[in-house]
Amino acid sequence: MENNETVQVECYSGYKANERPVAFIFHGERLEISEIPDRWYEGGIEHDRPIVDYFKVKADGDVFILRYESETDTWSVLIPISSDT
Repeated sequence: MENNETVQVECYSGYKANERPVAFIFHGERLEISEIPDRWYEGGIEHDRPIVDYFKVKADGDVFILRYESETDTWSVLIPISSDT
């Protein structure tokens, strides 16, 4: 899953910080997230692998994968993976 770029993400913070994304800036445009059909994480079991959260989101008719690395507090987006048709 390469071909990603760092983005600014607005999040809902409930029981933890950055619990889920609600909007993000992509190519200078603010996109509101209409749905989060899937989410998962990797890492954390082994001490040398940071926890990385992934969110499959629908925004502006496209589907994106947002990636959050809590260790560096960095969000990135994988370029749209498909159009919502």
